[in-house]
Amino acid sequence: MPSSPSGFRAGSGRLCLDFIRTLRHRGTGSAAEELPDPMALAAWVSRFGPWESVPPDAADGRDAEARELREAIHALIAAARGPAGVGPSADAPRELVNRVAALPVPAPRLDGSGRPSWHAEDPVQAVLALIARDAVDLVGGPALDRVRECAGADCQALFLDTSRPGTRRWCSMNTCGNRAKKQVLRDRASTGGRGADPG
Repeated sequence: MPSSPSGFRAGSGRLCLDFIRTLRHRGTGSAAEELPDPMALAAWVSRFGPWESVPPDAADGRDAEARELREAIHALIAAARGPAGVGPSADAPRELVNRVAALPVPAPRLDGSGRPSWHAEDPVQAVLALIARDAVDLVGGPALDRVRECAGADCQALFLDTSRPGTRRWCSMNTCGNRAKKQVLRDRASTGGRGADPG
């Protein structure tokens, strides 16, 4: 069943990180694909791209390409955050991200009343290009040092830590952080003692 636009998670701090979150609970037994078909991809592009909506048929035959880009971005970020950095083992994902980043992105234009709008011959490809360019900027820039993995055991989503001390642990305090705090309270109640503070 394709995800509705409202079911996609935002708020990671970067477009490319929001995109790789479309494989929810990555690396766990409950991993869930949020881009299973063109309709879901069109819904994601409508929510995160510069257009109010993209026709579902604009993404026909593009969902596999989008998932391939997503996994390449994830692999590239994982390599960049590792001890060896981006090296030969990341050549394939790096080349794919670079290739997509070189594609045309949405172009701004003004209408007759001076209002801005966006145009692209292929809106899905243009948004994929934006995502790839954001990944290049993230991996090649100082913000990479602020990328964190959510401490939620069943989440592990990546996010950009914009807190001043750089010690944020949760992708969202409203979801993973709140769940952890509730678990600590339950543990304390069941043992009558004090559990660890999830912070």
